[in-house]
Amino acid sequence: MKKLLIVFALFTVLVPTSAQASTPLAGMPPVTNPNDIYAADRPDALSPVVKNFPERVYVPNHTGNSVTEIDPKTFKIIRTFSVPKGPQHVVPSWDLKTLWVNDDEGNHLTPIDPLTGLPGKSIYVHDPYNLYFTPNGKYAIVMAEADKEIVFRDPHTMAIKKIVHVSCEGLNHADFTADGNFFVASCEFSGKLILVNTAKMAVVKYFTLPSTYLNGKFLPTYQHMNAADAPTPQDVKISPDGKTFYIADMMENGVWVMPAAHFGEVSFIHTGVEAHGMYVTRDSKYLLIANRGEGSVSVLRFSDNKLVAKWKIPGGGSPDMGGISADGTQFWVSGRYNNVVYVFDIVHGKFLRSIKVGKEPHGLAFYPQPGRYSLGHTGVFR
Repeated sequence: MKKLLIVFALFTVLVPTSAQASTPLAGMPPVTNPNDIYAADRPDALSPVVKNFPERVYVPNHTGNSVTEIDPKTFKIIRTFSVPKGPQHVVPSWDLKTLWVNDDEGNHLTPIDPLTGLPGKSIYVHDPYNLYFTPNGKYAIVMAEADKEIVFRDPHTMAIKKIVHVSCEGLNHADFTADGNFFVASCEFSGKLILVNTAKMAVVKYFTLPSTYLNGKFLPTYQHMNAADAPTPQDVKISPDGKTFYIADMMENGVWVMPAAHFGEVSFIHTGVEAHGMYVTRDSKYLLIANRGEGSVSVLRFSDNKLVAKWKIPGGGSPDMGGISADGTQFWVSGRYNNVVYVFDIVHGKFLRSIKVGKEPHGLAFYPQPGRYSLGHTGVFR
C-alpha cells in the first residue's frame, strides 16, 4: 500500500511529557507501563466496576433523536429509546459507572445505567457536542462546539466549574498527554489544534494546520478555510508510548502525526477519503482509522507508522465513530450516512456485517471495555 508522508516544521512548542520524567497530573492513577499507556486495556481485562454489566453497543441516532442498543453476541437490537434532540456521542464516565448521551442540539446530557441499559433523567447542559474527563477524574470536560467553549464541570452533577473560551471554530475531539498535564483538541471548521493545560484549565497555544494539497501543488502554509480541501481535523489519539499524537483530517484524507513533546511540528500520512475516527487495538500495535468518505478502515502500525492493511465495506459506506469489542476481536463503527452500524473482524481483517439502526448514527460506544478509568469520547480508557 502506498503511503504519502509529508513533513511540515513550522514552529513548535515544547511540551513536557511523562516520557521525559515530568510529574504526572495530581491525582491521576499511575501509568502501569511507561512504554504502553494502554496496558490496562488488554482483552477482557475488565475492571471490577463493570464486570457484571451486560455487553452492549449503544448507538446515538443523531437526527433520529434516539439511542439504539444492540447485543453484540447475537447482533440483535434490544431496544431503542428517545433522547433530547441531536445525540452525538455515548460517553463512559471516568468512574465507569455511567454512560452519558451527548444531546447537543437539545442541550442535555442523558445518563444510561450500564447494568440495565435504561436511561435516567436528562441533565441540562448547554451544547454538549462531546464529553471528556480529566485523567484524575476531577472534572468532566464538555466540548461546546457551537458556543466555542471548553466547559469544565463536576463529573457527577455536571455543575459548571470553569468556562474557557476558544478562538477557533468546530471544537470537538481531544486526547491527553501520557502524564495527563496537557490535552490536544481539534477545531474542525478552522483547521486548528489547541494545546490546553489540564490543571490550569487554560489554553496554552493554537496551531493552524498546513494544507497538504491545493490546486495541484503541495503548500507549506495553510491557505483559506473555504477551500474544499482545507484542513478539517477530527479525532485525536496518542500513541501507546505516549510520544506521538495522531489527528484525523477529513478533508486532507489522512492523519497528521505530531510529537507529543513538540506541539506544532507535524507530518502527514494519507489513509483514505475523509479520515475520521481512530481506535487503538487491544494489543497496542495498531491504529484503526475510519475513512468515512470511501467506506473503509485503514490499519496503521505504530512501530513504524506504516499502513499495513485497508478493510473495505462492500459497496462503500460511511464509517464514522465506534469502539473495539472487549475481547479485541471486533471493531464496531457507525455508518453515519447509511443508517447502519458496521462490524469488522479484526482477527481476519475483513468486513463482517452491517446492522440497520436509526437515522444518522454517530458516536457509538461498545460497553463495557477493559481499562481502569475512562477519558471520555466513545471510550478512551487507561
